[in-house]
Amino acid sequence: MKISVQVVVHPEGDDTQATPVVREVFVLNRDGVALDTLGLGLGEAKDLLGAVQDSVVEHQVNATIAARVPCPHCGRNRRHKDSRQIVVRSLFGVLRLPSPRWWHCACQPQPAATFSPLAELLPQRTTPELAYLQARFAGLVSYGLSADLLGELLPLGRRLHATTLRRHTQAVAARLEDELGEERFSFIDTCPADREELPRPELPLTVSLDGGYVHSATQRSRRDGWFEVIAGRVVPTEGPGKCFSYVQTYDQKPRRRIFELLKAQGMTANQQVTFFTDGGEDIRDIPRYLNPDSEHLLDWFHITMRITVMTNMAKSLQPPPPDPEMELTGEVAAKLVNTVREDLGRLKWQLWHGNVFHASHTIDGIIMDLETLHPDDPPPKLLVAAREFQTYLRINAEEIPNYGERYRAGETISSSLAESAVNQVISTRMVKKQQMRWSLRGAHLLLQVRTRVLNNDLANDFRRWHPGFTHVPETALNDQPAAA
Repeated sequence: MKISVQVVVHPEGDDTQATPVVREVFVLNRDGVALDTLGLGLGEAKDLLGAVQDSVVEHQVNATIAARVPCPHCGRNRRHKDSRQIVVRSLFGVLRLPSPRWWHCACQPQPAATFSPLAELLPQRTTPELAYLQARFAGLVSYGLSADLLGELLPLGRRLHATTLRRHTQAVAARLEDELGEERFSFIDTCPADREELPRPELPLTVSLDGGYVHSATQRSRRDGWFEVIAGRVVPTEGPGKCFSYVQTYDQKPRRRIFELLKAQGMTANQQVTFFTDGGEDIRDIPRYLNPDSEHLLDWFHITMRITVMTNMAKSLQPPPPDPEMELTGEVAAKLVNTVREDLGRLKWQLWHGNVFHASHTIDGIIMDLETLHPDDPPPKLLVAAREFQTYLRINAEEIPNYGERYRAGETISSSLAESAVNQVISTRMVKKQQMRWSLRGAHLLLQVRTRVLNNDLANDFRRWHPGFTHVPETALNDQPAAA
């Protein structure tokens, strides 16, 4: 059985006497039915798509060039100078298009003597759908796997290299970065009187921020071989949340980035926003001055994690051996060890109820007991951790609420949303089981594309840039489990 596929091009306009152009583009021979001969094979489908596109593009280009021959001002035909060829990469093959170069008509002053109409119409050499799929796949898996997968499924015409895909993905991210507004110290531009006149706001938004680390491309030792990436999630009371991420030491617009995402989630000037951070110095001040009705809280997860570490250290804490020159007897030393263990449990209870005053006295007492147990020896790890927690508690004292009260009221107390964002945005793509290193710029640009993919916003960006862009709606990635 022989099957042929033809492309029929109908003439434009009202000329019904013109003959349609018919071209046979594909021939298929089939005998019998079997699993390996049923329908089209992948190679045959690629050949069919490529042949149909070549025929369509040929008529598109010829009709477009013919329509632009006359000068739009005086109607005279432009004079031909020479012909060249431009190459455009598409989903269904590499297009080598004839591009004539013409002399400008002398009826109007022009900045150049000649021009190429096709080159002006196609300033970019990659079609939007191919650029979109490259960026989308690169945001989900490695550049190499993305290139192999696209080359396996699509008739690209020639091999797609990982370097090319990375460059195109970074170009998409750079365009997204250029659309961000200028960074500002404060984004509060309304007064209380104006906010009182606004309609009743929606329920509060919750923003969680946390950090993760990725391998540096400039690693020279284990100590300097990492750099920090900040990731977070903006979650409305109802509806899916959206994530964001950036390289802390590279990004110049962190506040603008978070503010734009808050606006995209429907934040109004009089809406309450709750920010949860881990209390680190690098991200503690970033959310400030983004919203006048915001509150900044230290998440419970990082507090209890630090206390748990100290509690585990205290389990192995032993009294020092008896020393005749010291007044500390074995019985007193054992009592101090038990007191330290009990105070750590008391410390957690006090912070759970937001009692920072008593918690500060408790950690001071723990440090004094540990210093009494080890007056001259090098300080044990528990004493070092307790001193660090003392400083941590003093710096973040104003951001510690009554966690028990918030928990009973059904309010958020932890940045687990940010932890899941770190896993989803950073670890899955850039750290876990990924034997790769990153530059600051390369990691930052990839993160912008990856977050747009995870938020289901990348297709909307391409529709904004290219009105004729069409694509099947993306999978609802936000509906996946947090650890996905």
